[in-house]
Amino acid sequence: MPDEQPTDLVLAEELKKLSTIATDLQMSAKMRQQAINTLGDMGSHESLLVLLNLVANDRLNIDERVMALKRAHDIVKKGR
Repeated sequence: MPDEQPTDLVLAEELKKLSTIATDLQMSAKMRQQAINTLGDMGSHESLLVLLNLVANDRLNIDERVMALKRAHDIVKKGR
């Protein structure tokens, strides 16, 4: 992808890693929740999309989906 900057590629990889952690049911709930919180802390449009995908993932437990929704809401509320 010639028009992407190296930082964009790093960000995309980071988002992919966090998404993988957040959806890996073999990992502890604490690690999945930390990944969700990190996505929320990033506060970018891309992290918002990842969080919304987590909300829609019915394989995750309801508490993690609600957490992802709250973090997504925080990003929207901040106007990002």
